[in-house]
Amino acid sequence: MNYIRLKKNNLLVDNISASSLVKKYKTPFYCYSYSQLKKNFYDFVTAFKSIKPIVCFSVKSNPNIALLRELKKMGSGADVVSIGELLKAIKAGINTKKIVFSGVGKTEEEIRKAIEKNILLINIESESEAIQINKISKKMSKITSVGVRLNPNVVGKTNKKISTGSKDDKFGLNFNDCINLCKKINKMKNLKLDGLSVHIGSQITNIKPFKQVLVIINKIIKKSKINFKFIDLGGGMGISYANNEKKLDLNQYAKLVKKFLKKKKSQIIFEPGRSIVGNTSALISKIIYIKKSNKKNLVILDAGMNDLIRPALYKAHHKIIPLKKNNKQILRNIEFVGPICESSDKFLNQKNFSKIYEGDFVAITDVGAYGMSLASNYNTRPKVAEVMVSGSKHKLIKKRQSLESLVNS
Repeated sequence: MNYIRLKKNNLLVDNISASSLVKKYKTPFYCYSYSQLKKNFYDFVTAFKSIKPIVCFSVKSNPNIALLRELKKMGSGADVVSIGELLKAIKAGINTKKIVFSGVGKTEEEIRKAIEKNILLINIESESEAIQINKISKKMSKITSVGVRLNPNVVGKTNKKISTGSKDDKFGLNFNDCINLCKKINKMKNLKLDGLSVHIGSQITNIKPFKQVLVIINKIIKKSKINFKFIDLGGGMGISYANNEKKLDLNQYAKLVKKFLKKKKSQIIFEPGRSIVGNTSALISKIIYIKKSNKKNLVILDAGMNDLIRPALYKAHHKIIPLKKNNKQILRNIEFVGPICESSDKFLNQKNFSKIYEGDFVAITDVGAYGMSLASNYNTRPKVAEVMVSGSKHKLIKKRQSLESLVNS
């Protein structure tokens, strides 16, 4: 079930009309469905219940602390890529033994904090990083649990800007370098090699690349003769943004992983982000003007690319829905655009759309992942509010940034 949907031509979020929310909150604002968040997380856990993985939510996809607290209650851990994300996850109450720290450029400060907090794994991406972590661990009189990130040279059919598993990408180590580093780490006195990590990208909807990765990991294990305590398979599970777009079949993936684990004592770690929060949110926006231009109608919104950059950055597709749909009249050849002083500040082209007017409201859908987390103050615009709806109740989970604080900062 989708908890953000049209019912009798009115957009509902859980059991609340989105039209009633715009009377309470100033547009634009992000609106989340708690019911959708809960459903997505438990659907994920259920799909993989036979292998009992550690689920570490990818904080970079959405770092709202209220969301993190709710996910913690559901049993989630966290995948972090900065000291800020690490501290947010801890503040949200997430067990440090369910936190993994990834990323190619961890600073000394970040490494120290991760060691100090005794997290589950620091995933190493270079020999220099391994030497640095060992050195810091020695100074702190600690033995640090680490994983090594493999770059399997496997590419999912996804946007090049969110692909991370190609040999040309900056992440991880190739097959031979990965094995060699594992052997070197085993000789380092202050490191404990517990994991093998891999992540090949985001928004992958085809099972084939995940299958290829499992084959390569098997080869790593056989050649290195290392029985890794943890196999971190990352995230990347795609969702459906358009009507004709499929999402990854998690049950099919689970069967592959279960087969892979036969005769192994490793525990699987997953780092889902988009598949947990992607469809939990809509960006609610007001139509400022409708302008005729070159045989099309420009629908100018009060939300801009600073609020949602994915269409400009990735050419991402997000459906747009009127808060009140008009079935009788149609507006043709329209383009939804924002107010930012950039030609790339546009969201969607539509040949036909429900008749809308200046002052009406629309919802840009499926923005829960990499929506607010990529928001900026470009054009000196305040970051928008975030609202959570649960059943028939709603609450502010992040205040709109004040113009005064922005101008004075």
